[in-house]
Amino acid sequence: MATESLTPTQYIVHHLTNFTVGDGIKAVNVDTLFFSFILGVAFLTVLILAARRATAGVPGPLQNFAEIMVEFVDKQVKDIFHGRNPVIAPLALTIFCWVFLWNAMDVVPVDLFPQAWQQIYGATGHDPHHAYLRVVPSTDLNATFGLSLSVFLLIIFYSFKVKGLRGFAKEIFTHPFGPYLMPANLILNIVELIAKPVSLALRLFGNMYAGEMIFILIALLYGAGWLLGPFAGVLQLGWAIFHLLVITLQAFIFMVLTIVYLSMAHEDSH
Repeated sequence: MATESLTPTQYIVHHLTNFTVGDGIKAVNVDTLFFSFILGVAFLTVLILAARRATAGVPGPLQNFAEIMVEFVDKQVKDIFHGRNPVIAPLALTIFCWVFLWNAMDVVPVDLFPQAWQQIYGATGHDPHHAYLRVVPSTDLNATFGLSLSVFLLIIFYSFKVKGLRGFAKEIFTHPFGPYLMPANLILNIVELIAKPVSLALRLFGNMYAGEMIFILIALLYGAGWLLGPFAGVLQLGWAIFHLLVITLQAFIFMVLTIVYLSMAHEDSH
């Protein structure tokens, strides 16, 4: 949408509002689901094409890229994960690539997709001012919590599978202070378990939300007159270059912590 048709506050609020269907607990952020699905399909398509075109001879650019990604993730898993589970490496690769693609949507010009959606939404007879769209899934707390809760369920699953009900219960009730302080052990371990998905989700959400907000604020400068308008382009380019480091680092941190937590779930207590 054009910045001159909205006040700065309205412009910011518009960009930070999801395209939502339904109300209350039945509300669904359609834009988050749509872009997550598209990015997931793109990720799978690239890896499938790389696998089908793989050759023992001179590898092409796509095969080189896929091999670099696989070797990078495999090294992290071998360094951090001390159990034996064939699921961990593919899971780590999926999380890293998917979260990176989520985050990478933040470097797309903030008005590109919203303006296109505004035209489509208005052409269907709806009010174009209500054409909300957020293109960065990791700036939606529902998406980051959904992914972190999936990791949390895997932690619980492998804790029971590897340690058994008795071993897991013993760990919860007797560590770190021994069997005579069971209530304190239980409280501390529950807090630790809950903190894992919460910290994963909030860390990713907070960093990406802040990055998106800065891009939106820079976009407002384009309508601030002849002095600040050209300066906005320089700021946007500089922040986009720096943000490439941020989006990669956040994907890496999410992946590494996932591996660490699952490694802890596979360790037997002594």
